Amino acid sequence: MSATTIESSDPADVDEAPDRARTNWRVFVPAATVTLAITLWALIAPENAESVLGSVVTWTSDWFGWFYVALVAVVLVFVIYLAVSRYGGIKLGPAHSQPEFGLMSWASMLFAAGISTDLMYFAVSEPVTQYLDPPSTAPETVDAAREGVAWTLFHYGVSGWGLYALMGIALAYFAYRKNMPLAIRSALAPVFGKRVKGALGDTVDFAALLGTIFGVATSLGIGVVMVNVGLQMVFGIPIGTGTQIAIVVVGVAVATLSAISGVDKGIKMLSLLNVFLALALSIWVLVMGKTRFLLDALVLNVADFFRLFPGMVGQTFAYEDTGTWMTDWTVFFWAWWIAWASFVGLFLARISRGRTIRQFVLGTLTIPFLYILMWASIYGNSALDLVRSGDDEFGEQAVLEPEGAFYELLNNYPAFVAVAAVATLTALLFYVTSADSAALVMANLSSKLPSPQHDGRPALRIFWALATGTLTVAMLIVGGVGALQSATVIMGLPFAFVIILVIIGLYRSLRVESFRVESAQRSLPGSLSGRTRNERTQSWRHRLGRVLSLPGEERARDFERNVLLPSLGEVVDELRSRGIDAHCGPIASPGAPETDGGPGEDELIELEVGSEGTTPFHYQVWRRRVAVPAYGMSLPRTSDEYLRMEVYVDGGTGQGYDIMGFTKDQIIEDVLDQYERHLGFLRIRESSTGA
Repeated sequence: MSATTIESSDPADVDEAPDRARTNWRVFVPAATVTLAITLWALIAPENAESVLGSVVTWTSDWFGWFYVALVAVVLVFVIYLAVSRYGGIKLGPAHSQPEFGLMSWASMLFAAGISTDLMYFAVSEPVTQYLDPPSTAPETVDAAREGVAWTLFHYGVSGWGLYALMGIALAYFAYRKNMPLAIRSALAPVFGKRVKGALGDTVDFAALLGTIFGVATSLGIGVVMVNVGLQMVFGIPIGTGTQIAIVVVGVAVATLSAISGVDKGIKMLSLLNVFLALALSIWVLVMGKTRFLLDALVLNVADFFRLFPGMVGQTFAYEDTGTWMTDWTVFFWAWWIAWASFVGLFLARISRGRTIRQFVLGTLTIPFLYILMWASIYGNSALDLVRSGDDEFGEQAVLEPEGAFYELLNNYPAFVAVAAVATLTALLFYVTSADSAALVMANLSSKLPSPQHDGRPALRIFWALATGTLTVAMLIVGGVGALQSATVIMGLPFAFVIILVIIGLYRSLRVESFRVESAQRSLPGSLSGRTRNERTQSWRHRLGRVLSLPGEERARDFERNVLLPSLGEVVDELRSRGIDAHCGPIASPGAPETDGGPGEDELIELEVGSEGTTPFHYQVWRRRVAVPAYGMSLPRTSDEYLRMEVYVDGGTGQGYDIMGFTKDQIIEDVLDQYERHLGFLRIRESSTGA
């Protein structure tokens, strides 16, 4: 692509090439300032920081605990509705797009990015804690033991992944199907319109970025203490702040290298290795432990989870005094999931182009849950068995020192040193896969990207990796994991309100798309009957030649200049003669600068029909450079790539077909087909709203 310098007094829009990611200074500077200010505050005045965080989190939980519970329940219902409704068949991308990653790679990346080391931390700690000190059931009973694992599955299960699914759907839909930036603000466009391109959109991305860095720092803090304990168990390295800082430095360095290498290389390979090691570790505990008991308990846990889930979804303990239980557990977890929602949602969108909404929801709600079920049931029930067998010391450690309890549990199995080494490596990889994914996503959130396939600049990824590591160390100095949990509950609140707007924006856009699909179906008979091909002049040999042609740049430009633009011009002239506002010509594609000449590398051809205040009709032709297909046969080729002239309507909805080589009449007929569907869409929308 050609680079054109754009003059601007706004630092967010200065002098980077249009085909590269640009730093969005209006998002980056405030987010970096707040992050660094809180980091310095925690390092300079740790006691004051701990006190203030404690007071604010108490206020947040008291006044917004119900809001967190209600929001998570609503989001889960909404994404399930999308999957089972008529919207489930909509692809997160053009209709002809296919998934970029295979199922195993996709599942590994979504799990490793969305869970992190904290599952190792809480899989032992939470079931035991809920058994010894349940919210309402009598402690140290069979019911308490069964509910202990159920609460763990609830806090790590489908409810939280519903938040990830919502953000992933919204971001992928607007980016890959509507050709909008891969940013949170895009999902709010149906609500606020063009205002999302200004200060409002920057504020939304700022809130998402701030929630992300604190949510990720919590997981990284847990990962640091887990790795520290593992190193002490295996190599005798002492547990302390100095060691934890060294772990952060190493982890950030590896995460930075992985993030710079991109999704296809570093993140994908580390995620696969991570999942396989975690599976091997779980199988070892299952086989070497009380296998029959664990398998029996697994089946019972599934039954208990589905039996108790409806009551857990809306449980606020309004009629019971549970002390700080709600703040320590459900409210914290829901705030944590909310803080991670933009991060994981954006990452899932980045790796999920081409999947349908139904496939996406089914995958995100089931694949990670099966993994979580295996992990929580095996480790949770193994820990509960120790406590119920009389090991009170282990039970106390599980409550007060969860990171140590995990390794203490492994100490009851053969080959402890080797198994502990694998566990430590797994924890470190969980740390790295979360950190590298977070660095990539935070760089994207603080950037202006020319297309969804682009990522933030390496310098930004390095900065956010370093900032996250420094914040993690600061919070560990303040009050350990508890301080990180408090900060997460607070920082997740602003973005919780953004999630409500995302639901509204996504539903509005999907509803509009359903009207367009219905109008296309209704107008199909008319489209077919209106064809005016003259077989005498348009032979089948010409059609075959067009299908098998592999045009290059020169032919594409000739087609635009001599066929496409004149055809659209005739349509414009006829519409204007009938009193309808219309115009056509080359325009800049998203992320590209405007130029004064003819069609350029960064331009597309657009026909627009409609005036200000209406819903205009857009017929766009994009020049797409794609790899030459083999078709299972040899074709003459002069290059490894050729150009397709692909049709997009509705401001960016890809139709999946190529009009390169169409005659003037065929182009006009195609435009009229799409325009007739547009008019049908307007009629359906008006009748549905009673206009």
